[in-house]
Amino acid sequence: MVEDAPPLAEGLDSNLCARFLQALPVSGASLSVFAGLAPETMVCASNALSARIDELQFDLGEGPRWEALQTRAPVLLPHLRSNDYAQWPVLAKALRDLEVESLFVYPLILGAMDIGVVELYSSTPGPLSPANHSTALRLADTATWQLLRQLLTLAPGDGADTLADSSPLSRREVHQATGMVLAQAGTTATDALLLLRAHAFAQGRTVRDVARDVVAKNLSFTPDDGPSASPGVQ
Repeated sequence: MVEDAPPLAEGLDSNLCARFLQALPVSGASLSVFAGLAPETMVCASNALSARIDELQFDLGEGPRWEALQTRAPVLLPHLRSNDYAQWPVLAKALRDLEVESLFVYPLILGAMDIGVVELYSSTPGPLSPANHSTALRLADTATWQLLRQLLTLAPGDGADTLADSSPLSRREVHQATGMVLAQAGTTATDALLLLRAHAFAQGRTVRDVARDVVAKNLSFTPDDGPSASPGVQ
């Protein structure tokens, strides 16, 4: 098993994922924050497949992580391959190519605040027992409080920007590219990210790869001719 990835900033605990693995019969875990000084950034992933599950949902803009955040309730998928999931058809198809049989997503919330989400997957199908579900809820609550305390102590210059750009957890370039596309297309931040995702999907690439091209000025989303790439850029 791949060890937990580095924390997104000093003081943010990448061992949070390991605690879920130690206490629950799951194969992998990832945890992302959405609040305050650390915009939509992965804190930890216990292995490459955990990171990929999170990355797919980020790239596609669909999936149980978004439903958990919207409903503020756990999304439990004990038999992932037995449903077409019409609400996330593209993600459902992509997950069938991975060794994922069940997926359990818990929102990290505190009062009116949405802090993040933890995603747990298993390579075997079947639900969590009531006792394990209760343990997952307790661990999610503990992680929420811990992350909130740590986020509140970060200096304004800290957060996702302190993570090395080469790290698989870093989405710094995605946020930077979103701002550039916003200016190029004269749209909102939400629609700018949607443009990045649509282009990535059409090209069969990740959003991070497309963002890297935008930041390097090899790809532009100016409205005159739509997305245009320099020679050699997909």
